[in-house]
Amino acid sequence: MALPDLNLLVTLDVLLSEGSVVRAAQRLQLSASAMSRALARLRQETGDPLLVRAGRGLVPTPRALELRDRVRQVVHDAEAVLRPALKLDLATLSRTFTIRSSEGFVETFGPRLLAGIAAQAPGVRLWFVAKQDKDSTSLRDGTVDLETGITSPAMGPEIRTHGLFRDRFVGIVRKGHPLARGALTPERYAAAEHVLISRRGLEMAPVDEALAALGLQRQAKVTVGGFAPAITLARETDLVATVPEQHTRSLWRGMQSLALPMPVPEFTISLFWHPRLDADPAHRWLRAVVAQTCRPGSSRA
Repeated sequence: MALPDLNLLVTLDVLLSEGSVVRAAQRLQLSASAMSRALARLRQETGDPLLVRAGRGLVPTPRALELRDRVRQVVHDAEAVLRPALKLDLATLSRTFTIRSSEGFVETFGPRLLAGIAAQAPGVRLWFVAKQDKDSTSLRDGTVDLETGITSPAMGPEIRTHGLFRDRFVGIVRKGHPLARGALTPERYAAAEHVLISRRGLEMAPVDEALAALGLQRQAKVTVGGFAPAITLARETDLVATVPEQHTRSLWRGMQSLALPMPVPEFTISLFWHPRLDADPAHRWLRAVVAQTCRPGSSRA
């Protein structure tokens, strides 16, 4: 039985990644006609059109979507098998890592993380991108190397997880705010004017559930899309912002934090990555640096 042309796996991986014959040809330094012939061979081998015309572009078939992650993993594994096993030399390592995180993480942990990296691997660069949702597609497709956040069912079951630190919600107010004087009761907290944060993932839901159990509800004055604008409004007004304490610490520096007057479950901020990077020496090193930077009790910037 003749073996299939395994080079077609690399071609298929690039085609499914780019969704374009022209862009795939450019990445592989082939002519558009050669890439078209390769796509024809792939269609013959798989018995599926893989990419079909939709307007001016191409869209993947259900079979192509099914194959995409599997093909990417096979290609990555093959590259790892053929790559020379070199000892990691941090002094000469030149690489850019992309980290996806929500507001507050860069401001709170970024300076110490950069200092730790610079001391060991001055050629390493970081690219922080905003986290808009809990979908793990960017980890699977390789556009993101690491991600921080709270574990969610929306993440793929294969995603690796490492707990960084425990956190809790606190109320943040300006210095001299009336809530900072006297005993803070659930009734006083709920009756104050609040800036709410509405994001995918419903980070504030545990706070509202705890109040609802007491028959109370926060008085929403304004709703924003993130931690930073909520804290900014609380800094300049009498509004109360309820945010993760450790994760956003640098954002509310100089303000007053208030322990919530009702029991709200704590949660774990974790580090996420795709299993294909488990054994990558540079990635393992970066994971260790991030974990050390976020370790409770480590020095603060």
